Amino acid sequence: MTATPTPPTSPTDGPSFDTLDLPATMRVNLQQLGYLGMTPIQAASLPLALAGHDLIAQAKTGSGKTAAYALVLLNALAQRRSERRDVRKNDGVASHVPAVQALVLCPTRELAEQVTQEIRRLARAEENIKALTLCGGSALRPQEQSLAHGAHVVVGTPGRVLDHLQRGSLNLAGLQTLVLDEADRMLDMGFFDDIAAVAKQAPKERQTLLFSATYPEGIAKLAAQFMREPKEVKLLARHAAGKIRQRFYEVREDERLHAVSLLLNHFRPASTLAFCNTRQQCRDLVAVLRAQGFVALALHGELDQRERDQVLVQFANRSCSVLVATDVAARGLDIAQLEAVINVDITPDPEVHVHRIGRTGRVDEAGWAFSLASLDEMGSVGKIEQAQGTESEWHPLSSLVPSSTEPLVPPRVTLQIVGGRKEKIRAGDVLGALTKDAGFAAAQIGKIDVNPFSTYVAVDRQIAKQALAKLNGGRVKGKSVKARLVE
Repeated sequence: MTATPTPPTSPTDGPSFDTLDLPATMRVNLQQLGYLGMTPIQAASLPLALAGHDLIAQAKTGSGKTAAYALVLLNALAQRRSERRDVRKNDGVASHVPAVQALVLCPTRELAEQVTQEIRRLARAEENIKALTLCGGSALRPQEQSLAHGAHVVVGTPGRVLDHLQRGSLNLAGLQTLVLDEADRMLDMGFFDDIAAVAKQAPKERQTLLFSATYPEGIAKLAAQFMREPKEVKLLARHAAGKIRQRFYEVREDERLHAVSLLLNHFRPASTLAFCNTRQQCRDLVAVLRAQGFVALALHGELDQRERDQVLVQFANRSCSVLVATDVAARGLDIAQLEAVINVDITPDPEVHVHRIGRTGRVDEAGWAFSLASLDEMGSVGKIEQAQGTESEWHPLSSLVPSSTEPLVPPRVTLQIVGGRKEKIRAGDVLGALTKDAGFAAAQIGKIDVNPFSTYVAVDRQIAKQALAKLNGGRVKGKSVKARLVE
């Protein structure tokens, strides 16, 4: 496994990116990243957006929309550079803060971090494109310092972006592209006024791209206020037949949590996302699973940002078998090769059900979606059936029998190194320390996440203690480091 994130592979039968008016370096980079053809939302939206139109695009999560708008804003940056315009110029506005040229608003920090990472990968063929994340839960001062040094692209949550605008640390005078990602989710979270305040400080001649999985009334209100004759692209939100295999199981309340372990031991998915309706249910399920030997972690609103980041790193790098989450993780969470989703509780909102199960079966992968329903939840199941236009496939709990006597353990463990981007550490430095210096095979090293102040590296479970000792006894980027096992 490589040390860099694996991109979602575009379908090979989709239209080629070569048909688009993109720089040759960008098209070569797309091929190197594994984007072999455009997904339906990319094929429908890119020609319109690259032509300069404002755009409202409706498509389910996991459909490739991040790459769609990232290519548009990066192409605009490339065009501006070709005109030899100074990217740090403030377009006549008196300010000591360099103006950013693209702004992406996201509902959650998790989505914002993923979008920033995707933009950086898609921009790697261009010279010195700086993308910066601005989200709550992190100190303002370091973000202000980064903005003062200049950023081409800013990705952030509406509240924190507005904070920086009000402080004068963020300058939108030269903004070319404004993106509203997961716009319906931002409206659900009450961000309309913040979005409005941000948009009012951006140039009227900008391009605005709005992406949404659903089309509630608030989307039309946003479009009317902040967009110029937008084109609309709508793709059906239903998942491709056969990609997500759904099964329902009727349970009593006293057997619901135990049923989760029955599913895990029967199907043995390597990676599972289990959704609960409440934080307490999350805590209870994690306790039950851990008592039975599963490596399970919780993701909910009571965790601080450092804890949330660490949980997501462990789950994404295959160091955790089961992530138990409330619906805070139902949108924008993009985990490659997620094999199963379990609805521990049935959501009363059919749209939320669609987005929950949409975490698996992404792009060209297949996945399982299991739902546990009590008699009291049958009304909600009926709404889901009506929304999806299909009858539920029911199976008895008695059909779930262990398929192996071996415990279900994740293949990797996570090591944390003190030091990150602030110390100029790169993923290649860590990979070199473990392969070239310590002698481990590259295949034994998994995903490497470099954060501002710490670095996480996944390694095969069998070499975890040896790798930890080698890191603590060796050097990364010529310096001694401290590392620990994350459990």
